[in-house]
Amino acid sequence: MEESNLSVVLHKVNDLRLENTAILEPGKGEVQLRIARVGICGSDITLWKHGCIGELKVTNPFTLGHETSGIVSKLGEGVTNLKVGDRVAIEPVTTCGRCDKCKNGRYNLCSKLAIFGLPPYNGGLTRYHVHGADLCYKLPDNISLEEGALMEPLSVTIHAARRAGITLGSRVLICGAGTLGLLSVLVAKSYGASQVCVMDLNESRLRLAKSMGADVILVPKNNGARELADEIEQCMNGKPTISLECSGAPLCVQSSIYATDSGGCVLCIGLGPDDVTIPLVDAVLREVDVKGILAYAHCYPIALALLKPGTIDVKQIITHEFKLEQSLEAFELVNRKEGIKVMINCE
Repeated sequence: MEESNLSVVLHKVNDLRLENTAILEPGKGEVQLRIARVGICGSDITLWKHGCIGELKVTNPFTLGHETSGIVSKLGEGVTNLKVGDRVAIEPVTTCGRCDKCKNGRYNLCSKLAIFGLPPYNGGLTRYHVHGADLCYKLPDNISLEEGALMEPLSVTIHAARRAGITLGSRVLICGAGTLGLLSVLVAKSYGASQVCVMDLNESRLRLAKSMGADVILVPKNNGARELADEIEQCMNGKPTISLECSGAPLCVQSSIYATDSGGCVLCIGLGPDDVTIPLVDAVLREVDVKGILAYAHCYPIALALLKPGTIDVKQIITHEFKLEQSLEAFELVNRKEGIKVMINCE
């Protein structure tokens, strides 16, 4: 009997379906993967409920899921770095490999960048997926498949830490205690930050942030950006040198700029409205750099290096697990903003 390939397919806004799709054979340099774990990301919910992220628009049905781990089930021609049965984390990108951005090491900015699980490319919320072997990272025995799936958001925060310049002695503000905010705590501490402050309205998430290494936590009381910046400075007994904005909330973006020390950096990770008013003159006159990120580049090996010796524990953020057949229920739960990281077991 032919095996089915149950998949979570987004057809259009508010139209998410469980349906069978074709099982593909691996081509040259590719492997077929039996998907094991997939984390639901906020971008998955945004695509489901709004049909777009910036200029990325849902125009045709495609399979969601980009935080993925799997087990190699077939090898394509020429694949020598993996064997059938290997457990892997999957970097969900493909690029041209030939343009200046790729050759200079910033392949995440390639004009041909394709991220599986974002329109129009089929992702990993499925039984079987085919991917480039060079983008599949073998997991050592002491790294679980759940941790392998979390290497994708972990790589985002590693890229953010590098872009922001976190180093020994950095004083770091993290706005938002969701998946990326909590993983940013682990990464900032592992990069040598001397003080990490996490700000959020959800007190249970802040307690988790504290247990994961945050030095101070803050539930904001003010609705004004300058007033909130004063709160941050008082909480940290000084200004942060680096702010990681993980919420996407315009107020947090604005207050981060006001709060960050002169010569520091505000790194925007979270995505909010397309247009946000910011205090540009304040940033310019105090030489506060305002930066953004797109995915990551060369971060999966660093993620492996952090996970392999048990330097960080990313599994703390997993609050729910569902079977692939229960994916629609899982998406509803995430949309209600319950839990933190919801994991789909595709095995």
